[in-house]
Amino acid sequence: MTEDYLIRMENVEKWYGAFHALKNVNLNVRRGEKIVLCGPSGSGKSTLIRCINHLETIKSGTIVVDGTKLDDGQKAIDAVRREVGMVFQQFNLFPHMTVLENCTLAPMRVRGISKAEAEATARKYLDRVRIGNQADKYPAQLSGGQQQRVAIARALCMEPIAMLFDEPTSALDPEMVKEVLDTMVGLARDGMTMICVTHEMGFARQVADRVIFMADGEILEENTPEEFFHAPRHERARNFLGEILHH
Repeated sequence: MTEDYLIRMENVEKWYGAFHALKNVNLNVRRGEKIVLCGPSGSGKSTLIRCINHLETIKSGTIVVDGTKLDDGQKAIDAVRREVGMVFQQFNLFPHMTVLENCTLAPMRVRGISKAEAEATARKYLDRVRIGNQADKYPAQLSGGQQQRVAIARALCMEPIAMLFDEPTSALDPEMVKEVLDTMVGLARDGMTMICVTHEMGFARQVADRVIFMADGEILEENTPEEFFHAPRHERARNFLGEILHH
């Protein structure tokens, strides 16, 4: 039965010129499932999640999100992007807009909802990421951790069916990492379907239903956090964990 799967990737291949970035990637994600993607730098993790909302185009294979097949039709791409939230390493907030304006822009433009409704939704999600009192400030007035929480709230304002996180804490100072991870843990507990590219192994242990290990553009291992951390099957995974856990 495939209807349980919110996201399906089958035999996905991606090249950058002569560089083979994704090699025969197969990944099925159930509704409500939390997946952590990990692996060494350059292993294809970010490329994989960027393919899900067509920020990267694939060479061959199939990607289906909530029944919509991502072919090159702009209509399908727009439909998927409306429904899948994405949070990047860099916060990508509009500097000339307040926090509230950053959060209401897409719902008003893309979903066509009224300003009043968009603002009510935005305030709800800003409160949820514990930053509601910053709604009238500009991004430059906030810390990095606060800006990243705004970026998460902004994605949530579109009421997405899934969230993709591309190393959301890697640009943050260490003391700000926890506030962003706590926000993500809260989302996970509320049942959000999530795919997270991260090196935060404590978060993976706490939240993930599955940990997926990639190297050289391939998925080499997928397992429960318990199995992955205690008995990784693949030598590359063992080496990676050895390096990252004893850093």
